[in-house]
Amino acid sequence: MLRAMTDPHPSSADLAYATAGEIMDRLVQGTLTSRELVATLRERIEFLEEHLELNIVAGLSEDALAVAEERDDERTRGEIRGSLHGLPVLLKDNIEAVGLPGLSGSTALIGRPTRDATLVTHLREAGAIILGSVNMSQWANMRSTNATAGYSASGGLVANPWALDRSAGGSSSGSGAAAAAGYAPLVVGTETDGSITSPASLNGVVGLKPTVGNVSKQHVIPITNEQDSPGPLTRCVADATLLYAALSDTTPPAARDTLSMTAVTNWRCGHLATDALVAAVIEDLRTSGVAVSSREAQKPGFDEGGDELYAMLCEYRDDLDAYLAGRPGEGPRSMAEVLRYERDHSDVECQYFGHEQMIAALATNGRASSDYAERRGRVTTWAQGTILEALGDSDVLLAAAYGPAWKSDLTLSDRGVYYSSGISVAATAGWPIMCVPIGQINGLPVGMTILGRANDEYTVLQAAGVIENVVRSRGIEQRATFRPPSRG
Repeated sequence: MLRAMTDPHPSSADLAYATAGEIMDRLVQGTLTSRELVATLRERIEFLEEHLELNIVAGLSEDALAVAEERDDERTRGEIRGSLHGLPVLLKDNIEAVGLPGLSGSTALIGRPTRDATLVTHLREAGAIILGSVNMSQWANMRSTNATAGYSASGGLVANPWALDRSAGGSSSGSGAAAAAGYAPLVVGTETDGSITSPASLNGVVGLKPTVGNVSKQHVIPITNEQDSPGPLTRCVADATLLYAALSDTTPPAARDTLSMTAVTNWRCGHLATDALVAAVIEDLRTSGVAVSSREAQKPGFDEGGDELYAMLCEYRDDLDAYLAGRPGEGPRSMAEVLRYERDHSDVECQYFGHEQMIAALATNGRASSDYAERRGRVTTWAQGTILEALGDSDVLLAAAYGPAWKSDLTLSDRGVYYSSGISVAATAGWPIMCVPIGQINGLPVGMTILGRANDEYTVLQAAGVIENVVRSRGIEQRATFRPPSRG
């Protein structure tokens, strides 16, 4: 990975932008301890959060240094817990972990979690150090149709480390920004529809949304069990593979000898320079010997009746109610109680926009609605069939991701958002989608998406690694620039 010459906190830059693999090598060789690593990253985080006002971090673990020392002692004794032994991990703030906020960006959820999400248990069992949690779009962007991506009442507006007035995407805004800013080598986000893919593309990092169900959602604040999935955000594909294996508790299979890819030519993002760069990278893949065919596929116009949104609203009502009813401690026990809280505290909760989507969800009868099953079945069947038809005999599909990050605007909300049709198709299908950075447009990163069949994450990851190698051969800088806000 190329390195920039300057950094806002140069004393930590070496460790901040090392890959998990590089860090692990140093831990094994004894030239670095986990305690030194955690202390350095905490110093970087505290400095950048204060001086650049990035609003990335929701909370830091009070016991991270003690756990790091414990992992060092275990390593000295030859007791290695697993593949992540001694590596720090940051979590999106809708994932419960003992001692961290777990607010989903809201001030309504009183009291810190007293339990770990199952995925956090997997991480601890693999030897990871939970470093802290990161800010996000409030209620995972399922709150207002006028919301600004990356904003929450509890944490403010997340800044993009490449350019501080640009969007960090949503809803895993803090997860993508944390990876780009060098806060940790491994970060966990969640996606329902674009919430890992968007921050990965806009922040110039790697992101994977796995097949729904392949990473546990237990004690993760939901939108819908039919489309939600936690997944990794990292600075390289190898680290995403490492983190996914720990999250899913799976063993990566042997790599395929050959990979076939199909570029979906009409799943463009609509931003001319970005679409041209995607086309150029695809030609580079072909030149390097990768089998890449091209074809058109159906585009979402299928949902003119609003089937996906309607199904999600029904599921949102049921799934958030169920989560809140079972959440230990104080706080709202239903979506209706959340709305009452937000109305009572509108000066904080509704300072910039409201909660129309929650109101719409409450107006449904949940999954008991008479036409819910039909509409969910229709839209899911369409999306899965579209992917399979486009794949044909290929292993993966390639398409644009998003255009360059737009300027964040809390008054007028998000504008100028360019994105590929394939993102919503994969989200609705519940199948894996990945984003890998391919370069910059005017100094802002953009990515390419890779779609695969259900439960075929490792093929998608392998394809991402091939693309990453081709992009690196172009000499693309992959280090955030921390540009200050610009005028106009």
